[in-house]
Amino acid sequence: MDQVKILIIEDDAKIASLLKTHIEKYGYTAFRVADFAHVLDEFKEIGPHLVLLDVNLPMFDGFYWCRQIRSLSTCPILFISARESEMDQVMALENGADDYITKPFYYDVVVAKIRSHLRRAYGSYSARTEERTVETSGLVLYPERFILTYRGETVELTQKESVLVEALMKKPDRIVSRGRLLDLMWEDKHFIDDNTLNVYITRIRKKLSELGLAEPVETVRGAGYKLKLEGYAEK
Repeated sequence: MDQVKILIIEDDAKIASLLKTHIEKYGYTAFRVADFAHVLDEFKEIGPHLVLLDVNLPMFDGFYWCRQIRSLSTCPILFISARESEMDQVMALENGADDYITKPFYYDVVVAKIRSHLRRAYGSYSARTEERTVETSGLVLYPERFILTYRGETVELTQKESVLVEALMKKPDRIVSRGRLLDLMWEDKHFIDDNTLNVYITRIRKKLSELGLAEPVETVRGAGYKLKLEGYAEK
């Protein structure tokens, strides 16, 4: 991969400056949004590999801009906010975020999370000669591009949605425990609450329904989740 670009969408000039300085110590190129009325235009111009996004912003809040970015890109989006409520964190996930870091934070922790999400999103940063795929019962996942297809239909996933779908696809018709899914999706477990996985399961069910697969993810109470596709393969 070429030089990794990080976009900082933070209206506190001091925090944004410190983030930029610290991030660039690790070899990344960081950009600060200058015009908070045209965040999406700056995103398109820069083409970042990852976004740090505050909730409280001028003009429109971070949830709005997260949705706008998600309409164009599946790059990792990490919220950084002083708002600590569970609802704010759930809303961030529902609007397409991959992580949520509360202020005040340690800058080294932010960089560690950036590195973790870049690893998950872009692997070893080197080009592969053959693209990896995961297939079961006609459902095909392209984990390196966050794309899921079924019978000619295609949906785009976020990074964590892709991780979740892959885990379920690798064990079709078998239960995958909640603990296993949480371990796969969050390495450091700093951002986990009771609703987090439920939100992602809901989002996955919606994406699968867009492919014509009605309710293929079964909740096994007290155990985990199971992907049931045996009835679709013959249709």
